[in-house]
Amino acid sequence: VLSGVSELHLNTVLHRIKARYKVEIDTKIPRVPLRETITAKSDGHFRHKKQTGGRGQFAEVFLRIEPTERGSGFEFSDDTFGGSIPKQYIPAIEKGVVEQMGKGVVAGYQVVDVKVSVYDGKYHDVDSDEHSFRKAGARAFRDAFEKSRPVLLEPIVHLEVAMPSRFMGDINSDLNGRRGRISGMDAMGDFQIIKAHVPLKEVQTYAADLRSLTQS
Repeated sequence: VLSGVSELHLNTVLHRIKARYKVEIDTKIPRVPLRETITAKSDGHFRHKKQTGGRGQFAEVFLRIEPTERGSGFEFSDDTFGGSIPKQYIPAIEKGVVEQMGKGVVAGYQVVDVKVSVYDGKYHDVDSDEHSFRKAGARAFRDAFEKSRPVLLEPIVHLEVAMPSRFMGDINSDLNGRRGRISGMDAMGDFQIIKAHVPLKEVQTYAADLRSLTQS
């Protein structure tokens, strides 16, 4: 993996490697990491039950999930009462939830910024174990997540482009076409500076695209 401060920096390093070692290098644009989250509160439920002739498996979990502030991460609380779920099984439920969050629910991306509260459930004196509650916790979370208006999050970058005034219209239109949101404009002599917020996915090759757009 080769990393650098900019696309131009990476291209310079690649050129030096090719020139020094006389090798060809295949490169590809890295995948932009998306995240899943929710925009509404919802309840989820799952009963895990399996009987194979010997000791069976049983666990039932009711939980509630709700969105939290962006960047707050994951919160988990045990709101059960009356012994509906023995306390020793609560960590297994949380583990199942966390495992499911890592896999994603709607698109295979990690889930972020949710609060999960377990509030009820059932167990069996013989057939319940940590494995059963881990499975039930994961499936109950999936059930709730799918009903909580899930959305995908993508990284947004702050971009400032300085250009001669004659290119301002073309670059403005180009940024709009990249789903950019113009946040400000400044003048600096014969140059104009456009400030914008743009999805990272749309500007991974922007340095080269900008040179082509301005013929420079």
